[in-house]
Amino acid sequence: MNNFENKKILLIICGGIAAYKSLEIIRLLKKKGALVKTILTKNANRFVTPLSVTSLSKEKVYSDLFDHKNEAEMDHISLSRWSDLILIAPATANTISKIAFGIADDLASTVVLASDKKIFLAPAMNVRMWEHPSSKDNVKKIRNIGYEIIGPEIGDMACGEYGEGKMTEPEAIIACIENHFKNKTNNKKFKALVTAGPTLEYIDPVRYIANKSSGKQGYAIAKSLKNNGFETTLISGPTNLDLIPGVNTIRVNSAKEMLDATLKKLPADVAIFAAAVADYKVNKIESEKIKKKDNLTLSLEKNVDILGHISKHNSLRPKLVIGFAAETNELEKNSQKKLLEKNCDWIIANDISNADIGFDSEYNEVSIFYKNMKKEKIQKVKKSIVADEIVKRVIEQIN
Repeated sequence: MNNFENKKILLIICGGIAAYKSLEIIRLLKKKGALVKTILTKNANRFVTPLSVTSLSKEKVYSDLFDHKNEAEMDHISLSRWSDLILIAPATANTISKIAFGIADDLASTVVLASDKKIFLAPAMNVRMWEHPSSKDNVKKIRNIGYEIIGPEIGDMACGEYGEGKMTEPEAIIACIENHFKNKTNNKKFKALVTAGPTLEYIDPVRYIANKSSGKQGYAIAKSLKNNGFETTLISGPTNLDLIPGVNTIRVNSAKEMLDATLKKLPADVAIFAAAVADYKVNKIESEKIKKKDNLTLSLEKNVDILGHISKHNSLRPKLVIGFAAETNELEKNSQKKLLEKNCDWIIANDISNADIGFDSEYNEVSIFYKNMKKEKIQKVKKSIVADEIVKRVIEQIN
């Protein structure tokens, strides 16, 4: 199978000596059947010519942000929407810095900021530039955004020095992108289900039992699954988050509604239960608002155990069942216990006593506990990156 056939690749070439390798990237992409459009930064024009690029790509070369000939097309928007994937090769220290800080002062950086597509960068710079703390911070920032970094490699440089900073060879860059498209194609045959957010258990028409869950981690997982080709359903408790294009989202309130919606969407290949389901509910919801009293006693009963119910359901159990555990103490002990009691394949746990991660934060730090007793940790990063790391492991297991 040709994973590049008719794929639309937008190649951004930055100003560095490694720019000459971008011509080989274009040749390889075209050979594999891809459609290639190219942006040359101002300094890239010093290393490769628009004529050589257009001769290989058979497409117009873009360079100016404000081109009076194409202003009506709004190139920074149209190019972003046209592409299936954006590759920046070589990615210079200057361009990486712009992207990290959201600067949009030329066509290349503006396209990146306006894009909602997968973006790969192949850095190329002097070893001292690559090892500089500012460069390290900038690379970390763009990884947190969700961009993929290819390389750089260790080797001899044009400046005569030796070390890390050499751009990855075109064949290896192509292989990395091909693997991305291959995964998306392979994963189209898989159905994934994700639960997210809190549940509301009503006491009377205006009051309810709930928790602080924002749903951000579950939504990020659903988005990552969709971006990796899965047919994805998200069953969400009440949140303030926007719908994810391409994800079938079902909104619910109570744990019972979440369970019913989940059962209706089975069978699935993967089920990830990231919702913070209320453990208890009142055994009788009052039909009228309860008037203020000095003391109020509520009679509670255990709520439905969605994770346990699905994971122990022989006929409808997904091939891979993943639960979440929000803990304030003894994280490993409690997570291992939940893993066994719920009969799931993985438990992903986080310490919610840390105010910097977990509920309503943009960041998370999780430990993954596997059925085979293996465990690993994803250090504090943005929830979108945690989601990508989880989905990467899902893909490895189900394939």
